[in-house]
Amino acid sequence: MTPDPAVARRSGSVEETEALGAALAPSLRVGDVVVLTGPLGAGKTRFVAGLARGLEVGSRVRSPTFTLVHEYDGRVPIVHVDLYRVETEEVHGLGLDEMADRAALVVEWGERLPAGWRRDALSVELEPRPDGTRAIAAHATSGRGLALLDAWSTLAGPLR
Repeated sequence: MTPDPAVARRSGSVEETEALGAALAPSLRVGDVVVLTGPLGAGKTRFVAGLARGLEVGSRVRSPTFTLVHEYDGRVPIVHVDLYRVETEEVHGLGLDEMADRAALVVEWGERLPAGWRRDALSVELEPRPDGTRAIAAHATSGRGLALLDAWSTLAGPLR
């Protein structure tokens, strides 16, 4: 079965955004890439906090905007990358290949990630709405991204 190219959810709160991340967490494997996009305040870091909770990470998730990378140990380790302050050509120097060998990569501001990294990723777009809710749409084009999209499509929760 080929999943739809995009599967949308709605979040009415920070807790719901985190719950969507937590529900996706059991599907993550070492080497997976989850690309998060959306404006400041859209809920990207809260989504990562949910992933971390779902993977039984013991520490609090914080935005890595100034440090660029945070690593968390859980059932599947997570490398949380924030590319907000990084130019696309600088991404190659971060050592993402080595990180992906030992963890799942979750990348905020993922549009700055080179296209080769996004090809097999699950892309999650978070968009605040005027009514205070968030539209959260996931899509993928190949590889593990499609497997993660299939898992995303079976999550309980409100559709858009």
